[in-house]
Amino acid sequence: MSLKMPLPDQRVLARRDEIITTLRRIVPGEGVIDQPHELRPFESDGLTAYRQPPMVVVLPETVEQVATILAYCHKNNVKVVPRGSGTSLSGGALPLADAVLLGMGKFNRVLEVDYEDRLAVVQPGVTNLAITKAVEGEGFYYAPDPSSQIACSIGGNVAENSGGVHCLKYGLTTNNVLGVEFVTMEGEILRIGGKALDAPGLDLLGIIVGSEGLLGVVTEVTVRILPKPETARALLIGFPTVESAGQCVADTIAAGIIPAGMEMMDRPAIHAAEAFVKVGYPLDVEALLIVELDGPGAECDHLIGEVEAIARKNGAVTLRASRDEAERLAFWAGRKAAFPAVGRLSPDYYCMDGTIPRGKLPRVLQRMNELSAHYGLGVANVFHAGDGNLHPLILYDANKPGELERAEDFGADILRLCVEVGGVLTGEHGVGVEKRDLMPDMFSEGDLRQQQRLKCAFDPELLLNPGKVFPSLHRCAELGRMHVHRGQLPFPELPRF
Repeated sequence: MSLKMPLPDQRVLARRDEIITTLRRIVPGEGVIDQPHELRPFESDGLTAYRQPPMVVVLPETVEQVATILAYCHKNNVKVVPRGSGTSLSGGALPLADAVLLGMGKFNRVLEVDYEDRLAVVQPGVTNLAITKAVEGEGFYYAPDPSSQIACSIGGNVAENSGGVHCLKYGLTTNNVLGVEFVTMEGEILRIGGKALDAPGLDLLGIIVGSEGLLGVVTEVTVRILPKPETARALLIGFPTVESAGQCVADTIAAGIIPAGMEMMDRPAIHAAEAFVKVGYPLDVEALLIVELDGPGAECDHLIGEVEAIARKNGAVTLRASRDEAERLAFWAGRKAAFPAVGRLSPDYYCMDGTIPRGKLPRVLQRMNELSAHYGLGVANVFHAGDGNLHPLILYDANKPGELERAEDFGADILRLCVEVGGVLTGEHGVGVEKRDLMPDMFSEGDLRQQQRLKCAFDPELLLNPGKVFPSLHRCAELGRMHVHRGQLPFPELPRF
């Protein structure tokens, strides 16, 4: 592993047997995993370049068990790494050698569906796609749809503020979550937000969504569900250059058209996806756009004509509109399968995640080609073109000495480029460990300290998911703050000024 993580606390490791015994009392039966060969499946998340077996895995089934585990770990100074389905692509669920890995996979029930208020209450282990499956019989669906939606959990989506192909029109996770049940590191069970459209007071929900497991553990999520559009049609548009496809994206948005989804793939990704799913993608183009319009039938027909005209003006060489629902889903099948499809091109790939202004797309793609030549590594591009969220897939072979390190350097240069052109380090995968050491490229020291003060307000002992997000985490006392718990300051006998 080329990545540096916090050194294990040997005092905690010396108490491993005692910790395991206590966890077994809290979660009886098969809820505690401690044998080395059984820990292997938990040693990494979707960012498989980095691996570290956890000290122990615990799989609670009730909120009370979660609260008891966290309270015990807080009292005994034991670190905790929350984990959903383990599909994180930023190393957000990477275990620590001296930490309890808190797996939320058994929280997998849809608790309530309220069609009148258009919401569902679900446990965090419910998969993204399972929410839609639970409500589609009544004509509803859950809008955010990451490519991993068949496997990723809604709790992980909340942690990373996940997006998907339909986030351009319908928003990311943060725009579709109304409330959460949340357990602090001290074992307090809180409810933040709820079924109402908006909650009074500070926007703590906006802080929790995207907090990457640094502030607490989500044990229940209230999400917004939407009625299925009357009509949805997709356009498959091929371009002779990536630049012309990028300009088509910019012109479409500039015309006031907000598609439900707007995705782009370059030639390597197109060929990989077509070989994998065989849906009829054109193979003689340099870039492919998938543009979906939804709404009333007459509106869709009108907008399809508008987008077709914009595409032809930008030199489109192929253009197909879906004739029925099966063909629309086929168009998306290749895009949804693009990540595993690219796995056929190389033994390993490194999936990046950065966001740029749409108008900078041609410049960024040109520079990525130059970086590809510089590092001697191929790259396939799959991204949410409508909102500028890039997903370059850097191709490498981990068995060849130095290639992983070159892939890391290549990826870091791409992310620096995103910031340089006015974008940000991440769009939906989170910071995790992957982008942690690049945070100073985007934030000043003052910015980072202020973010860490927020971390200290929720987790003053820095026990939740340490080693993630912040390149160097200061002790809370060094940041000039003091934790207030249940209205009580520590050391109350000392005078205050």
